[in-house]
Amino acid sequence: MRKITVSDVTLKAVEEKELNLTFREKLAIAEKIDAIGVDAIELPLLRESKENEVIYRTIASSIKNAMVKIPVGEGVQSLNSVLQCVKDAKKVCLQVVLPISTSQMEYFYHVKAPAMIQKIDQAIKSAKQACDCVEFVVCDAFRAEEGFLIESVKTAVNAGACAVTICDDAGVAFPEDFEKSIKEIKDVCDVKVYVQPSDELNLASACALSAIKAGADGVKTTLAVKYVSASVLADVIRAKKYDLGVDCAIDVTNVKSISDAINSVVNGEIEKEAEQKVAKGNIDGNTSIKDISEIIKQLGYELSDADLGNVYEEFKKLSTKKEVIDMKELEALIASTAMQVPSTYHLVNYVVNSGNIIPATANVTLEKDGEKFTGVSTGDGPIDAAFHAIEQVIGHHYELDDFQVHAVTKGRGAVGSSIIRLRADGKLYPGNGVSTDIVGACIRAYINALNKIVYEEN
Repeated sequence: MRKITVSDVTLKAVEEKELNLTFREKLAIAEKIDAIGVDAIELPLLRESKENEVIYRTIASSIKNAMVKIPVGEGVQSLNSVLQCVKDAKKVCLQVVLPISTSQMEYFYHVKAPAMIQKIDQAIKSAKQACDCVEFVVCDAFRAEEGFLIESVKTAVNAGACAVTICDDAGVAFPEDFEKSIKEIKDVCDVKVYVQPSDELNLASACALSAIKAGADGVKTTLAVKYVSASVLADVIRAKKYDLGVDCAIDVTNVKSISDAINSVVNGEIEKEAEQKVAKGNIDGNTSIKDISEIIKQLGYELSDADLGNVYEEFKKLSTKKEVIDMKELEALIASTAMQVPSTYHLVNYVVNSGNIIPATANVTLEKDGEKFTGVSTGDGPIDAAFHAIEQVIGHHYELDDFQVHAVTKGRGAVGSSIIRLRADGKLYPGNGVSTDIVGACIRAYINALNKIVYEEN
């Protein structure tokens, strides 16, 4: 029995409809689609932004079973960005997406047929150098000039494409049109051929069925929006797979319930306004990277794009465990994730004495460039004394903007965590320290923030 490939394009369809889904909603869609057993999940074209890169990278790494397919766009920079987004995916296919109808070639690319053939050849070869699996997605295939579909497919296959998808973007194709095109391509090319029918005429399922009968190797489906429905395809194959001689990997038992769940997500039942979250002093997983960036600025931090991306990734991980995240927890993420630098100062040891009848004293030894330095000081409590001892070593006093301590674990042997914010030249530097000794956690947090200041000053 021949197995057909089912590739889901729900995320692409959502993008085309310009539905304003949050990061969590997109991730939930991808994970639910992966759970029903589709062979591939397709991502939309990467729009250059830090938020999209983080979203795509997270989605790609969270997909456990399906192949991740993603368009490469144009140019070396776009290709490199795409590769970074899917580097943690288990299976990857790069897609070259180009139109072959006269109207779309001239409108979108300002070229005619000969120039488009060259573009197809160059794009496929470039993608092939980066990935073994390359798919040519033929847009507006059924409005192309006579013979141009076959010419473009031959060009793509000769350049290294291992699969071709025929798309009916305009919604003008009948079932017999798909049947005819599949047979023509199969007659001249040894390549896997997939189809993506439109449902503009309510014929998507019929077109897909005709293509399968004609020898198509796969179908592009969605669990929302108007293309071939994965649940309908599953029902057809379950009822007629022996007559058709085909089968697929979709979980026919759960596909309907998961499809309903995804439609609920697409309908926006989870969406909330980021401004309301900030005003209440807490945020959740629906908050965008743009809003997180603004919140971080309000807290007084200036992060690079790389640090912002790292903080946002950790924020998304935390949001899967907690529905609401407060500002203190966000600051802890900033301190532990952003602005990580090589250590100039290392803690060697410390001795702290305090009591209700003696002043607190601290003896702190740090190492810098292989040389040890010791500071001894008193203070208003053991932590204050330790900070003064460190300042004695470095010969400088930095303003302590904020200081937090909390227990990470419970019980007598609880691990303590400290967050320190030092201000230098008007800029905040966060530090994080963890230890079973709360004084030790504070010292480590201070040194962590100090090293960031020293690194930037040098």
